[in-house]
Amino acid sequence: MKKLGNLTVAAAAIALLAGCTNNPYTGEREAGKAGVYGGIGAVSGALIGAATSSKKDRTKGALIGAAVGGAAGGGYGYYVDTQEAKLRQTLQGTGVQVQRTGDQLTLIMPGNITFASNSADISSSFYPTLNSLVKVFKEFDKNGIAITGHTDSTGSQQLNQDLSNRRAQSVADYLAGNGVPSARISAYGAAASQPIASNDTAAGRAQNRRVEIDLQPL
Repeated sequence: MKKLGNLTVAAAAIALLAGCTNNPYTGEREAGKAGVYGGIGAVSGALIGAATSSKKDRTKGALIGAAVGGAAGGGYGYYVDTQEAKLRQTLQGTGVQVQRTGDQLTLIMPGNITFASNSADISSSFYPTLNSLVKVFKEFDKNGIAITGHTDSTGSQQLNQDLSNRRAQSVADYLAGNGVPSARISAYGAAASQPIASNDTAAGRAQNRRVEIDLQPL
């Protein structure tokens, strides 16, 4: 059992080291998300491999399980790492924010760069950014694309609901019209129900007027 534990830890360490990268801000070596997922997969795989093997083959089973589990665990983590890096590079200087929570990537597109006031017509200046997103979404095709329109609290609930619906649908239609499979895309309006800042100030209301795209595993 002790030997198995040592092998499991070693497998996890190898997976973590394989996923290590240099932090671009501090220069320090650190485990990337793929390495973390790989370590978790290696541990799980080792335990399962040992449990499903005969007593004399437990060491071999643990090593095989660790290798398979590490590859599977690190696979999607590496995929998201790569997609995140591509999106940050592509969207640099556009005003679109890229946020990551676990395996979910969120793109926050401020209303002042996407639509004219009280309009669901995409601003012509935003087309190049959307065209760049189309290329990334075609390259990375393992994500569902959930588009949500948001407004501030100014105006009636019905007006804001309608506007947020139409803005989300405008973005969805543009992506689908340029070759992103519509089966991957969903769109809806949240009106003013999900503020990210106070609606009591002009600056806060400006932040709340936005379209978000959530990228999650299909």
